[in-house]
Amino acid sequence: MQALSFYLIYPLIYLVASLPFWALYKLSDLMYYLFRISGYRKDVVLQNLRNSFPEKSEQEIQALCRAYFRYLCDLTLETLKTITTTAEEAKERCVYHSPDWLEKMHDEKKSLIIVMGHYGNWEWAGPSFSLSSKYQLVVIYRPLSNPYFDKMMVKARTKFNTKITPANQTLRDMVANRKSITATAFIADQAATTSNAYWTTFLNQDTSVYNGPEKLAVKFNYPVVYMKVSRTRRGYYELTPELLFENPANTADGEILEAFTRRLERDILEDPAVWLWSHKRWKHKRADIPMKG
Repeated sequence: MQALSFYLIYPLIYLVASLPFWALYKLSDLMYYLFRISGYRKDVVLQNLRNSFPEKSEQEIQALCRAYFRYLCDLTLETLKTITTTAEEAKERCVYHSPDWLEKMHDEKKSLIIVMGHYGNWEWAGPSFSLSSKYQLVVIYRPLSNPYFDKMMVKARTKFNTKITPANQTLRDMVANRKSITATAFIADQAATTSNAYWTTFLNQDTSVYNGPEKLAVKFNYPVVYMKVSRTRRGYYELTPELLFENPANTADGEILEAFTRRLERDILEDPAVWLWSHKRWKHKRADIPMKG
């Protein structure tokens, strides 16, 4: 059944991916109105926005909701577009700004931990970095439940020499690649469910944060880099690395996660519409997490 659904839908996906960019965004405009009719996760988005911005009026919240769904349509089609995007298009559409300190770290054979959120077009950030940086990018990801669609996305994500690692194999692969110069990227703003989650206030709400990136950064003492993805205009982005910690082994518990959370929050406040508001980020409460006994 999974194979049947894939082979029925894939021709349409490839057709969309083959559209020129101007047509892709015309289709996105149409998708937006279909989203409005369907009401897809509108209640989730509105609740997240109201809780995150209690100071905003209902009129402002509704406007943000509309702006988000317009962007979500763009993001969905841009993600499919990665199937056919060329190297030249990838570098033009997401311009990477390489700082001198990052190149120096590579020359010193220092591997990195990259932390970022579901903000801007994180899918286009990978090819941009891989095509313009000396580092071997390794993205930690969660495989899709349908293996056929998962294989399609893996192929799209790795065609410019990016490597991807399933989340449950992260430590094993980092140990195996310890002699290589890598940049291991975590999209680290999903809801953490384990008793080892780090808890903080994020967008005015009690929030659990995955502690894996911090634990691994401290274990290997890999510098921690925040990757800022800025939308400059429709269909165009800029990618800018920012050094958070050069020596994670010298940090206190929670210091790296707190810095990442504050940095991501700052970007969201700057341009709220391009964060993934339809994700149920706050579905877990601190009281729901079992305490370590």
